[in-house]
Amino acid sequence: TLDGTTSPGTTHTPLVGADLTLTAGTTLDLPLNPDFEHAVLTMSGALTVDSVPLTPGAMLYLGTDRPHLPLHAPTDATFLLLGGEPFPEKLVMWWNFIARTGDEIRQARTDWETATRFGEVHGYAGPRLHAPALPDLPLKARGRER
Repeated sequence: TLDGTTSPGTTHTPLVGADLTLTAGTTLDLPLNPDFEHAVLTMSGALTVDSVPLTPGAMLYLGTDRPHLPLHAPTDATFLLLGGEPFPEKLVMWWNFIARTGDEIRQARTDWETATRFGEVHGYAGPRLHAPALPDLPLKARGRER
């Protein structure tokens, strides 16, 4: 559910996922569920989210406790709003992996690259995707503990 509209799709956990388009010059305050954590992923155009300018491909983590989200589109823009109930513990999220520590993420990447823990992806006809290089910065757990 977002701004009073509920998807007919089936979900198994409380979440929100919306593909939004704003025309150039649009400014609005989008109502959010303050109990959810949210993120915005910009797909095209320029978008300012809570005074933070975003370009295509940029994702901004917004955290929790936000009853609304100030948005401004200086150009036509499309973006995804993603959110849901926070995990009960702090986590590290990187590429396709979620873990409790940076060391667990490093091990998951190694296991993926060596095909030692993860199975084959059925139904995908292309070559096995390689995980990107790990960032030089520390992989730290984030999130809100309840």
